[in-house]
Amino acid sequence: MKLKAISLVTIIALSISGCAINNKTLVRDNSYSRTQNGSLIGGLLGAAIGASQSKNKLKGALIGGAAGAAVGAGAGYLLDQQANEIANALGTGVNNDPLAALDPTRSIIVSKGEKYVKVMFRDSMMFAVNSDNLQPSARNKVAKIAQLLRRYPQTTAQVAGFTDSTGSYQYNLELSKRRANAVANVIRSYGATNRVYTVGCSYNKPLVPNKTPSQKALNRRVEIYLYNNPADAINPCM
Repeated sequence: MKLKAISLVTIIALSISGCAINNKTLVRDNSYSRTQNGSLIGGLLGAAIGASQSKNKLKGALIGGAAGAAVGAGAGYLLDQQANEIANALGTGVNNDPLAALDPTRSIIVSKGEKYVKVMFRDSMMFAVNSDNLQPSARNKVAKIAQLLRRYPQTTAQVAGFTDSTGSYQYNLELSKRRANAVANVIRSYGATNRVYTVGCSYNKPLVPNKTPSQKALNRRVEIYLYNNPADAINPCM
């Protein structure tokens, strides 16, 4: 009976996720994979809990599964929505191609993970050499993210700075921290009440080997991660 109940809830979860996928309000990216996955996982977990805690296993599974699917789909949809809105505001699209980060012509890359949205800014558009003062054009881009975050006060932002390997590890660690803080301070200055925290990664986690000037330029960057749940935060330096 429990297996039958969970099977029915799987259909409900997929149905709910399908409704989210067909939503036409977001124009930049129509995959909505987080919406679909969140709905399915939430539905299955809700079904299991509902079946275990109800005398009527089938009824409990259906109620729990439907509730879980709705919650899961909502969380996934929120990530999809934020990714698309940020990409639109920054004049780009959502790009989950891992090779995009290796393309020096892309100064901004917005991508979606299962539990976060990531915005990567090339260092060349953000700061002068050895500086932590944001250039005016970069400040305007970060301000657009801040304005969006004001509409999603529950979202947690994590800002990570990365350098190349020129100079000592400690010097680059401090520089990367200051650059991350500079971005975070702009976000806060535009009235975003979200939790915003920073980390400096020095020259950890390079995209490519730090051998040539062009490779070093790829490794110098700032990444902003947006989470619906602070518990989902990753260590961007690893």
